[in-house]
Amino acid sequence: MSTIAVNAITDASSGNTTTINGVTPNTSNVIGKNKIMNGAMTIDQRNLGVAVTTTSGYTLDRWRVYEQSAGAMSFQQVADAPDDFKYSLKATTTTADASVDASDYNVVLQRIEGTSVSDLNYGTSAAKTTTLSFHVKSSLTGTFGGSFRNNGGDRSYPFTYTISSANTWEKKTITIAGDTTGTWLNTTGMGLQVNFGLGVGTTYTGTSGAWVGAGNFSADSSVNVISTLNATWQVTGVQLEVGDTATEFEHRPYGIELGLCQRYYQQPIDSGLDFFAGYFVNGNYGPGVFDTWVVEMRTTPTVVLTLGSLNAVGSVSVNYFDKKRFHLNPTANATSNGFYYVAKLTADAEL
Repeated sequence: MSTIAVNAITDASSGNTTTINGVTPNTSNVIGKNKIMNGAMTIDQRNLGVAVTTTSGYTLDRWRVYEQSAGAMSFQQVADAPDDFKYSLKATTTTADASVDASDYNVVLQRIEGTSVSDLNYGTSAAKTTTLSFHVKSSLTGTFGGSFRNNGGDRSYPFTYTISSANTWEKKTITIAGDTTGTWLNTTGMGLQVNFGLGVGTTYTGTSGAWVGAGNFSADSSVNVISTLNATWQVTGVQLEVGDTATEFEHRPYGIELGLCQRYYQQPIDSGLDFFAGYFVNGNYGPGVFDTWVVEMRTTPTVVLTLGSLNAVGSVSVNYFDKKRFHLNPTANATSNGFYYVAKLTADAEL
């Protein structure tokens, strides 16, 4: 940690001088220190707080579920959180898997873009120590697990944390020495994956506390939340930062957090009202609509378009788009005069 050199401070009114050798700045609120996005679980563009069940998809923004199991879980943004937070991500077991097979996995994870973690220097002798901190709550107690994992799935660091009291918010801190070997992307691909295991078989678990040449999702002998019907697990305040100390959580303004998430997923048209996208009059088609994404996306997205209820003459397509812009285009299947409308447009550039 650096210091600011100050020789002396003189009181203008009294003339008294105080000598100071150095002042250490407060780095607990450094902007951009948290590598995790939506760590406070405030952004939920896809589901708006509605519970979802998925085996491979996103719940709250940037938080993905990855499941292979005989059981099932639902995931939801809920207004239940510790002090200084408003929301958490809640997982609930809806179908129990009493016996998790060796090849099963039930994981809540975030994939961090390589450009956001390139300064960690993973895969080199200059790899930095990082600290993961989070608030967690569960109806179960015991030793839970998770891991860090690289893009190739051949390097991982399993970790554990203990929940001592059921249905009580507890803060956990895990410090991890940077990996000096392996291949770690520093491009727009996945640079680092942070996993929370909710029921992982032995094929994807390992001994906690060390880097290994395997793609583990969690640590050995961890609590399997999915094995207990109606069991719950909640998390919020997730922060990953450089150093061996967990500092105060970085509460970014809502607009900034939303913009960060929109690099990976956005809904530029989703107002609840039909959006004008072109017309067909006397054999002539309107030029459609040229527009830019809300923010530039990580890469050219996958686009899904839903026609509006006011559409009466034909259809609309997104005939051109890249990571910066898109074009809504009337298609040539109309037989009468009218207008084209779009109800919703989504763009997905997740990792």
